[in-house]
Amino acid sequence: MRILQCIALAGGVLLAASCAQQQASAPQYKSLYDRLGQQPGLVVVVDDFVANIAGDNRINHRFAKTDIPKLKAHLVDQLCEATGGPCKYTGRDMVTSHKGMNITVAEFNATGEAMQKALQKNKVAQADIDAVLGALGGMQNDIVGK
Repeated sequence: MRILQCIALAGGVLLAASCAQQQASAPQYKSLYDRLGQQPGLVVVVDDFVANIAGDNRINHRFAKTDIPKLKAHLVDQLCEATGGPCKYTGRDMVTSHKGMNITVAEFNATGEAMQKALQKNKVAQADIDAVLGALGGMQNDIVGK
């Protein structure tokens, strides 16, 4: 159950990706999934994201009892699906996943910072970073204080 809560915390990342993909109108358009490097690129971003969380004392305690390999696999699937890739994420919704956790705004923001750093490290275009972070920000009401 804890892993699903952790996955859900990062789940906001996914909505922006699907919105960006839906804006495609020309055949030459590359989906966000493609721009992020498809499955191999997502694996690297997720690895860096989880490493950033582990090194951040503001939030790493939230993941202390998490099965990290399983978390990473779920995050990759979630990102893959949301960015237009062939994967299927089957995790819980944000409200259900964060119920009783009492996530603070500061913790929510720290998680967003961890994702931003991971995307920047992997030289993701700023517009794509903005899309991912915008989606995460849009889920704040479903995550914080639940």
